[in-house]
Amino acid sequence: MHYTLALASSGLLALASAQSVGKFNFTREAHPSLSTQRCTLSGGCTALQTSLVLEADQRALRSVANPDVLCYDSTGWNTALCPDPTTCAKNCAPDGVDYSKILSTNGSSITMKLKDGSPRVYLLSEDENKYQMFYLKGQEFTYDVNVADLPCGTNGALYFINMDEDGGMTPNSTNKAGPAYGTGYCDAQCPTYIRWIDGQANINSTRGSCCPEMDIWEANKIATAYTPHPCSTDDKYTCDSNIANDCGICDKGGCDWNSYKNGNTSFYGPNMTVDTNRPFTVVTQFLTSDNTTNGTLSEIRRLYIQDGVVIENSRVNIPGFKEYDSLSADYCVDEKRVFNATDDFTALGGFDGFSKSLDVGMVLSMSIWDDAGSYMLWLDGVFPVNAANSSAPGVARGTCGVDESIPANLEGVYDPAVTFSNIKFGDIGSTF
Repeated sequence: MHYTLALASSGLLALASAQSVGKFNFTREAHPSLSTQRCTLSGGCTALQTSLVLEADQRALRSVANPDVLCYDSTGWNTALCPDPTTCAKNCAPDGVDYSKILSTNGSSITMKLKDGSPRVYLLSEDENKYQMFYLKGQEFTYDVNVADLPCGTNGALYFINMDEDGGMTPNSTNKAGPAYGTGYCDAQCPTYIRWIDGQANINSTRGSCCPEMDIWEANKIATAYTPHPCSTDDKYTCDSNIANDCGICDKGGCDWNSYKNGNTSFYGPNMTVDTNRPFTVVTQFLTSDNTTNGTLSEIRRLYIQDGVVIENSRVNIPGFKEYDSLSADYCVDEKRVFNATDDFTALGGFDGFSKSLDVGMVLSMSIWDDAGSYMLWLDGVFPVNAANSSAPGVARGTCGVDESIPANLEGVYDPAVTFSNIKFGDIGSTF
C-alpha cells in the first residue's frame, strides 16, 4: 500500500522524470550490483549478477539543448520546454545518478536510509537492459531483513508490481530511456504523481499508472503486513482521473495480514517472537491449487527464520474469525466481514484474478519512506478499516501513535534505515 512517496529534493535527486536519453555529458551512471539467487530442489541455488536502478521520478530532468536548465524543479514544470507532453519528450532527458549518495550495496546486501531522499529502486536483469521478471506461482521468495532502525511512521518496503519488462520502451514509444533509467512505474494506488507515463509527460497529473501489486513486505520495527492488491486488469493500465472511476480499478486497501490487527499482539516487534531488534529471514510461499507453477493461486503463506529456528506465522485470534495462519480467498472474505470493510478485493478479482496477474510476471521494487499524510498509521497504528472514510471506526495495527509517539521531524530524531540481503527465489522448499 503506497499512499504517497516522499521524493528527493536535492540537486542530485531533483523531482523529475523523463523518457528521452540525452547525448550529452550528464552524470555517468553505473548501476550498483546486487547479487540474487535462483533456486531449485534438484540443483540448489545459482547466483545471478543482477543490479539496481533508481526510479525515474527521482532523477534530475534536464534540457537536451542546455543541461544546466531543469525541465522540472520545486516550482513545477518548465513550461517553455514542456508546453505539452510530446514536446517535453523531445526537449528533456533524465540525468544519471551517483548511487553512493543514495544507498549502499555489498554483495547480496542493500541498505537504504530515509535521509538520503527516500530512494525507490528496481531489480535489473543481468544484462541491465530490462527488469528482472518474477513468476511467483508455485514458488517461494526469501530474503533477510534488518528493521532495527525503522521507528514508528517509517516503512522499509519490498514489493512486486506488474511493470513492463522493458519499462515501456517499446519500438514505437517515445520512451527511449527504459529500465536503465527506472521508467514504467505503476502500482495499485494508480498514482497520478508519476511525472512520465507511457512515454508522455504527465504535466497536469491527470493520468495515473495502475497495476496489480504484491506487497511482500511493508514494515518497521513495530508492525509488518503482507498484502496482495488485485486490479480489474491483469497488467499495467493507464487511467484518466477525469473519467469517473477510471483510476479506481484496483483494490487500494488490499487483503492484508498484520499479526497485531489479527489478534496476536506479541508476535512481531522488539523482544517478541520475531525479534525486530535483530535481523531475521522472511519466506513467502505462493501455493497453487495443483501444487504446480501452472495452477491457480490458492494461498500465500509466510514463515520467519531467526537464530536458525523456523517460526510459523501467527494465527488469527479474534472471536468470530476462523484461526487462519495464511492469506487465502476465504481469509480475505472473512477479514472484510469481521472488520466491516468493503470487499473490493473479491469484487476486483480476488485470488483468481490475482493469479492471472502473477502469470504476467512482476518486477521487484525496494524502498524506504515515511507518510506525512497518515504517519504510516495504516501500517502500525489505529486507522479506519476503509482508508477512504476517515470517520469509520479505527482498527489497531500496532502501537504507534498510541503507546509510542511519532515525532513530526523523523529524520531529525532518528536515522531510519533498512537492509535487505540474501534474496533467493525458486521452488518451494529450496531457498532455506
